[in-house]
Amino acid sequence: MKKLLIAVSLVAVLLALSVGSALTQQARTGAWVDEIVFTEVVDRAQAVDMLNANQLDLYAFGISEPEIFKKIKESPALGYETSYGSYNELTFNPVGPTFPGTGAFNPFHFPRIREAMNWLIDRNYIVNEIMGGLGVPRWFAITPAFPDYARYADIARALELQYGYDKEKAKAVITEEMTNAGAVLQDGKWYYGGQPVTIIFLIRVEDERRQMGDYIATLLEDIGFTVDRQYKTAREASACWIRSDPATGCFHIYTGGWVTTLIDRDQGGNFDFFYTPRGLPYPLWAAYTPDPEFDAVAERLARNDYKTMDERRELFAQALELSMKDSVRVWLANRVSITPRRANVAVGADLAGGVYGSWIWGFTIRFTDQPAGGTMRIAMPSILPEPWNPLGGTNWVYDMMIMRGMSETMCQPSPFTGLFLPQRVEKAEVYVKEGLPVFKSLDWVDLKFEPEIKVPAGAWIDWDVKAQKFITVGQKYPEGLTANAKVVVHYAPELYQMKWHDGVNLSLADIVLPLILTFDRANPDSAIYDEVVVPDFEQFQQYYKGFRIVQKDPLITEYYTDLTYLDAETLAYAGVLEPYYSYGPGSMHALALGILAEANQELTFTSDKADKLGKEWMNYIAGPSLPILEKYLDQAIADKYIPYANTLGEFITPDQAVAQYQALKAWYQAKGHFFVSQGPSYLEEVRPVEKIVVLKQNTAFIDPSEGNRIKWLEFGKPKIAAVEVTGPGEVKIGGVADFLINVTFEDQPYPLAEIDFAKYLVIDATGKLALVGPAEPVRDGLLVVSLSSADTAKLVPGPNRLEVVVVSKVVSIPGFGSLGFVTTP
Repeated sequence: MKKLLIAVSLVAVLLALSVGSALTQQARTGAWVDEIVFTEVVDRAQAVDMLNANQLDLYAFGISEPEIFKKIKESPALGYETSYGSYNELTFNPVGPTFPGTGAFNPFHFPRIREAMNWLIDRNYIVNEIMGGLGVPRWFAITPAFPDYARYADIARALELQYGYDKEKAKAVITEEMTNAGAVLQDGKWYYGGQPVTIIFLIRVEDERRQMGDYIATLLEDIGFTVDRQYKTAREASACWIRSDPATGCFHIYTGGWVTTLIDRDQGGNFDFFYTPRGLPYPLWAAYTPDPEFDAVAERLARNDYKTMDERRELFAQALELSMKDSVRVWLANRVSITPRRANVAVGADLAGGVYGSWIWGFTIRFTDQPAGGTMRIAMPSILPEPWNPLGGTNWVYDMMIMRGMSETMCQPSPFTGLFLPQRVEKAEVYVKEGLPVFKSLDWVDLKFEPEIKVPAGAWIDWDVKAQKFITVGQKYPEGLTANAKVVVHYAPELYQMKWHDGVNLSLADIVLPLILTFDRANPDSAIYDEVVVPDFEQFQQYYKGFRIVQKDPLITEYYTDLTYLDAETLAYAGVLEPYYSYGPGSMHALALGILAEANQELTFTSDKADKLGKEWMNYIAGPSLPILEKYLDQAIADKYIPYANTLGEFITPDQAVAQYQALKAWYQAKGHFFVSQGPSYLEEVRPVEKIVVLKQNTAFIDPSEGNRIKWLEFGKPKIAAVEVTGPGEVKIGGVADFLINVTFEDQPYPLAEIDFAKYLVIDATGKLALVGPAEPVRDGLLVVSLSSADTAKLVPGPNRLEVVVVSKVVSIPGFGSLGFVTTP
């Protein structure tokens, strides 16, 4: 079943764009521009020069170098978007203690050495000196700019203080662990088995990770390691760190970079994603062996297995602490990212994902100084780094941006709050078991609580691989089954008018196939079994309780689950079944070719299976996969093939399937690839050697461009709170003190009705978290923190810092403020 867009998946800025009369003169469908041309420009400074020279219109990458940002701000020809959802980390290879492939020693097999890297690295140096202040230090898998960090700021800050920069402590722990492992420190250098302990460090070159990598490599050399600095682009590095078996020992450390493509309101699943084999279907993840306690906590948070917010808080406290002890990833910094563009370009950006992580950029990108049309020139640091296929292809943001520009999902996330908004859904009814923490914000969802939710006997609960039919609840659980939640989804009346880019209408077969593949690919008896999807499937099985088609046209479905979310809108979207997979869109007739190719062991959907079988990793847009897919297209036509015909045959006839394949064949002959989606643009041309991708306006898109403009540009400037703290500079221990918290937006008082909560933290003179409490409302724009005599009695003489976090209801980026004060006897 499809994963939520929140996986693994940031922060959105949508422009308030006026609808000019020149743009409403006639009904135009699809993209506002006629053509979008993507090219590769690795160097950010060069890209900005090209923007200034009018050789590019947009550079789709988050820039955080201060000198380049200064150049952007000073240019009258340029504008920019700001986002907060990209971040950098160190990815460690955990295999060891020696690599089976090379025999080389791997210090990072040992969790305590990975943990000690947190003390070795000065994150403030990285943010201030390397990033020029365009970022904040990061210690955890949760994002400092997102709601969960604000909820648990006291827990997080205590751990941040515990794991603050301490080079001597890091050196002592690493020395102890290396010695216990049999390594020897000789003349200031570590040796193992008579050979220098050499760290293969993959350092990305496209951004500030090059400087970060050099800084950390020097730290490692200073404490005795020999470091092999290997400078790589995204494409060059991916062949090793994400595609190869980590046991081959092609790397020890990689400078990772991630972007969250929407504001993630519930980041509990991040621990499961980043630290366990359930995260991604790649060899590196398969090598993760977290401590059983951490593994269990991570899985519970991923399944939202808690009954109260207090229980959730306790799980988060455990996960944050245990993740630091595991440290298979060491987080470095959360970036404030700048996406530069020409001043006459407008685009829907996400406060988390910027433009390249935005889910609505393809609907909104346009020129503001001309009528609809024209060619939009976009560059990115990497073009086509990995193969495209919906079930196990590329996960690179550069590829995913292009796919999103050509696609739509049934619901799409708000760029300000991360709450899902309906696109091809009319409404949803969400029923939740009484007592579970679920909250509603938007009108398209109706939330109700029930004492018991029974799953109907006819709901699909399992899959019979041999019979190619779903097993019902009545068959598997004749005694009956209950669930924590039920989601009834009413799809839009125009659902079946949606067309794939090759002209084929969306059908129920497209919508049901994702559920079949969820079960089938994880079953050893399946012709397309892939062991890499099993951990994720086993987790899915723990909460999935059934799916039922209530009505075919207009489509109404029911989804039963034990997995709930804090937001009813997220739970509603979880109940939507649609042909958008974890790695992109996929129609039944296009996926059928890949299913046949994998069943006959000529191609595989995932890189892990490709490596194990020595086969080609399936690519729908270029390379050796294309003639193989074409062969199976011809076979599908000849055989009137319907995948899983005993089930999908209810929704499509053999003749209809043949007509779809013939449409895809005509598409392939015209375009040279098999990638079809159903969004406002389509993939016109792919030129992997030249690093060029061309999209064209999809005139068959069912929504008018004007309608899209109204729908997705209803947002003004994001209302991020500015927080200023004032108060006494000196406080007597045992006395009382009031601190005023001024909260504004564009110098206007922030309405109290739009503030969700505010809290304060006091870090005392010893560097410990001493006090935590709520900031109390006074009036619009003003809160107060009142420290009682009992509060100040807990402090010690010396300098303290009061930190305040304010969380808004209308935008999910918290506001932060702080003030220093001295306590005296």
